[in-house]
Amino acid sequence: MPGKYLSRKSTPQTWRQGDVFIIATDELPKELKARPPVLAEGEVTGHAHRIKAGTRAQVLADASGGLFLDVEDAEATILHEEHGPVTVPRGQYLVRIQREYHPKEIRRVID
Repeated sequence: MPGKYLSRKSTPQTWRQGDVFIIATDELPKELKARPPVLAEGEVTGHAHRIKAGTRAQVLADASGGLFLDVEDAEATILHEEHGPVTVPRGQYLVRIQREYHPKEIRRVID
């Protein structure tokens, strides 16, 4: 179902910060719940990909755990202790975490 929310443009705008991908979308699902302003937490370091404080932007999740970002300010900056900041313009986004192949499973990349 995530493909339904991808941008209708031939090449959607994307941003990457470590293992987090932010992909512009034309619409968000209807039934979303607000979450803390964190896109992903580091499982080893405890560092987080988070929205800069004071920004009017929300991280949202659907019932299956899919993440979305809704930026109301002119822009939002995503911060992380080990990566450079990423700034995205006002809009709506899908948030995806990179996965890696392992012979026994497909798993999230640990940042």
